[in-house]
Amino acid sequence: MGQIKVEYNVGGIEGLCVITPAVHGDARGYFMETYSQRDMEEAGLDIAFVQDNQSMSAKGVLRGLHFQKSYPQTKLVRVIRGSVFDVAVDLRSGSATYGKWHGELLTEENKRQFLIPRGFAHGFLVLSDTAEFCYKCDDFYHPNDEGGMAWNDPEIGIAWPMLTGAYPGNASAGGYTVDGTPLKLSDKDQKWLGLKDTFKF
Repeated sequence: MGQIKVEYNVGGIEGLCVITPAVHGDARGYFMETYSQRDMEEAGLDIAFVQDNQSMSAKGVLRGLHFQKSYPQTKLVRVIRGSVFDVAVDLRSGSATYGKWHGELLTEENKRQFLIPRGFAHGFLVLSDTAEFCYKCDDFYHPNDEGGMAWNDPEIGIAWPMLTGAYPGNASAGGYTVDGTPLKLSDKDQKWLGLKDTFKF
């Protein structure tokens, strides 16, 4: 593991890992390996990634909480510009931490990566003016297989930073702000239901 440091089971949830790469910097700038299959395998993380995704979002955008039901994905996520609060929720029915969440602040400065295994719902909130978000997946996107759950379900109780607003009884973004910026969700993400009505793996 010469180029990465791995924190295992972060938040007390089995399988969630935070990976910090070695950054080599000088007066010119920096260099780092953003992914090494060899280092991952040496760390006990034997994952065959098949797809890379990238998105750009403005401040106050919340994407999630998403998962694929029949084709669940392991994701390795990072931020290359800006900052986001990234969240995973355990939906594994046999897990001792079913329904528990853990969040990580991912920024272009800290360069941390969040490894989220299959069986979790995933989402993130943009805290900077803009953010570019990249992630690797170990299965392909299947558009007819997507599931989701309410980002603000009080049963889960995710503590989204910089967010203010009162729970309206559903996943609507109405009345919420992020540091004064109105919260922005897709129409689809405002219709997901809470944990008790959510798919279990």
